[in-house]
Amino acid sequence: MILFKALKLVIVYADKGYAGEPNPSFLAMNNLKDGIMRKNEQNAKLKEYEIERNKKISKVRYIVEQYFGLSHLHDNGQRARFTTIGKNHIDIWFRQVAFNIKRGFAVLKKQTAAA
Repeated sequence: MILFKALKLVIVYADKGYAGEPNPSFLAMNNLKDGIMRKNEQNAKLKEYEIERNKKISKVRYIVEQYFGLSHLHDNGQRARFTTIGKNHIDIWFRQVAFNIKRGFAVLKKQTAAA
């Protein structure tokens, strides 16, 4: 079941672990933009523009990665709390909602303080 038909995937962001050859070619074959970070090779260092590209990608990726890092740090997020997949999906969804609400209040607080 597809819930978001109108949402079209345009670019795929990924860390350096996905920098191998099959992934960029798969993205090109499916008309998706490559947001995979580049990494140093044994025989070639990254060029300055590749380093800048990685920085731009990381500014987008950290938003998603931040939730997972914080959940592992504070909520024991690497472990399943329930015995069924369905209950764990619901648990993760509620944790994400709570995280976003908390983050939203922090953003609103900063905006009202700046105004």
